[in-house]
Amino acid sequence: MTLPPYAKLLDIRAERSDGALRFVLPFGDDVMGRPGFLHGGAIAGLLELTAFETLKAAIEENGVKMKPVTVTVDYMRGGASRDTYCEGVIERLGRRMANVDVIAWQKDRATPIATARMNFLLDRSQAG
Repeated sequence: MTLPPYAKLLDIRAERSDGALRFVLPFGDDVMGRPGFLHGGAIAGLLELTAFETLKAAIEENGVKMKPVTVTVDYMRGGASRDTYCEGVIERLGRRMANVDVIAWQKDRATPIATARMNFLLDRSQAG
């Protein structure tokens, strides 16, 4: 899987865990907000990247354009100075629309640091 330059800049890596696509954002100076905490923009970027890549992996056609229509991010708690994990779940994948829910956590998936819901408009006119 080839990740976009933004992911490479932040050293985000993709892995498979129990069949699910998971992204990992390592903590470092590049993603630090206030001392000892993860920057909110880095968290939002990880959530968005996860939604896009999860949807891209689920669409079986090449050339489908994915345009975000709405993005809602909920911050639950501050991200501490440790790795952050993120997974997306496709709630709906239709011909023209897709809805993806994303969760980011650190130590325990049951206590997320942030969640997001993204709605996409799908343009299949160039799909092959």
